[in-house]
Amino acid sequence: MAAAGTAGPAGNVFPFRDSRATPDPVLEAGPVAHGPLPVPLVLDNGSFQARAGWACPGPDPGPEPRLQFRAVCARGRGAARGGAGPQVGNALGSLEPLRWMLRSPFDRNVPVNLELQELLFDYSFQHLGVSSQVKVWGQGCVDHPIVLTEAVCNPLYSRQMMSELLFECYGIPKVAYGIDSLFSFYHNKAKNLISSGLIISSGYQCTHILPVLEGRLDAKNCKRINLGGSQAAGYLQRLLQLKYPGHLAAITLSRMEEILHEHSYIAEDYAEELQKWRCPDYYENNVHKMQLPFSNKLLGSTLTAEEKQERRQQQLRRLQELNARRREEKLQLDQERLDRLLYVQELLEDGQMDQFHKALIELNMDSPEELQSYIHKLSSAVEQAKQKILQSEVTLEVDVVDSKPETPELEPLEPSLEDVESINDFEPLFSEEAPEVEKPAPTIQPVFNLAAYHQLFVGTERIRAPEIIFQPSLIGEEQAGIAETLQYVLDRYPKDVQEMLVQNVFLTGGNMMYPGMKVRIEKELLEMRPFQSSFQVQLASNPVLDAWYGARDWALDHLDDDAVWVTRKDYEEKGGEYLKEHCASNVYVPIRLPKQAARSSDAQAPGKGSAAGGGGAGEQA
Repeated sequence: MAAAGTAGPAGNVFPFRDSRATPDPVLEAGPVAHGPLPVPLVLDNGSFQARAGWACPGPDPGPEPRLQFRAVCARGRGAARGGAGPQVGNALGSLEPLRWMLRSPFDRNVPVNLELQELLFDYSFQHLGVSSQVKVWGQGCVDHPIVLTEAVCNPLYSRQMMSELLFECYGIPKVAYGIDSLFSFYHNKAKNLISSGLIISSGYQCTHILPVLEGRLDAKNCKRINLGGSQAAGYLQRLLQLKYPGHLAAITLSRMEEILHEHSYIAEDYAEELQKWRCPDYYENNVHKMQLPFSNKLLGSTLTAEEKQERRQQQLRRLQELNARRREEKLQLDQERLDRLLYVQELLEDGQMDQFHKALIELNMDSPEELQSYIHKLSSAVEQAKQKILQSEVTLEVDVVDSKPETPELEPLEPSLEDVESINDFEPLFSEEAPEVEKPAPTIQPVFNLAAYHQLFVGTERIRAPEIIFQPSLIGEEQAGIAETLQYVLDRYPKDVQEMLVQNVFLTGGNMMYPGMKVRIEKELLEMRPFQSSFQVQLASNPVLDAWYGARDWALDHLDDDAVWVTRKDYEEKGGEYLKEHCASNVYVPIRLPKQAARSSDAQAPGKGSAAGGGGAGEQA
């Protein structure tokens, strides 16, 4: 992200890049050949972006994840009729033309749509070179352990759905679940060091405050704020659309995300920063002018009257040719249908009644009289069409100025923009009176700078959009911001534990990459902590990719540790929601049946009533 107040091109004008994703190549599964054991697959299943790659053992574990793509998919219009199938991630190219078709398996940061999640897995496995295209129920098609990230305090239903998909559909040998922000924390801490700390993780949909005590997550005191990069982009879009109502269509979510990623920053003191923006000199030096694409074509026309008249004649001649071609096609279809009806009439005249009645049924007719009526109507239509074609051939070269062109019963046309420059140009051609001789039109120069008209001046919006995670009331949300939530979490611990937690405040997630974020968190902690107390704030080395790096490091460190992997046997015995805890995982809370429901089912008589009582208890659970 760009630093606050940095100087850009001349006059602080920045063009939109409108980057378009390139389709991912299908890679070869090279690491599979390394070593006798299958290499683990690491999948960072984020709500904004999915990342997939191998955890290769050895001194060099490999580069960044081989696959990074947006966690969205879109079905083609003709998919149900055998057309193009669903497109996923980078195969979509630009998202804006397909924005209304995009679907995500996530509700907030929790995957809930099994079908769409399967599309994301298919895309990941196929492009990593894993042969999973033919999925056989119960067969081991993806013979690799998988490390998969999940949401904080993930609902049991979501994990059960994910385990069922991985074990039953792909037949994996084992899986390990972990929290992305804890994996990032694991990657940035010293090796073999059991540390405590306070993790502030902000992503595309949510922001979390996670206390870690002696290397394990304290799930009871975790807090979530339902705000992230998605809400900031939507807020920025509304601000600029209200400011520039003439460019509503050009102010897209993709461009707002680009402004957030490259031109926004966090103010150390929001009120003080707004006062700075009131100064004209400060505004002129720090405003970012985002250049929208535009055309340099002049608003006026420099053609002479004779050139305009010649162009009108060509356009009208083209329209007449299009009408003639339509008439010929319609005449051919009517003639074929008339020949078919005449053939059926000959069957009646020859006495072939069985074939005649069968043909009548195929034509959806009830009687010979109806057949005769259709033949009479079609014959008249064919004769009229032939007469119109002859008349159009004769009058095709008629002078378009001195006479009114004949356009009787024209078929509805859909000429392209290249064929018709402006509908107003044709009004004199179809008017009752002859048009007056036009005077040569002078060259019209634009009265304003088109480039300046297509610029978005992004001033205080640079700090207002990302500020919502500190002040959710800016967008009307009745939630606490990061500072209030941080204070609330710390107040749940004794003084000595608070002192230990604030010595390691760790920032991670893509929404923490704004310039000034670390300084703002330090300022908020300074205001809430006691006088002369110490604290330490650390930003992840790579807030976006450290979750994947940490999951890769964790997989290599615990490859042979069966106490942290959920095997297929565990899945079959203990259910899809089962989880083996480790340093980067959620806390496993098994399903417990309500005691009252259990007593009521036991009190019923054995047989049908007992089975119904047991089913009710299961549904209630």
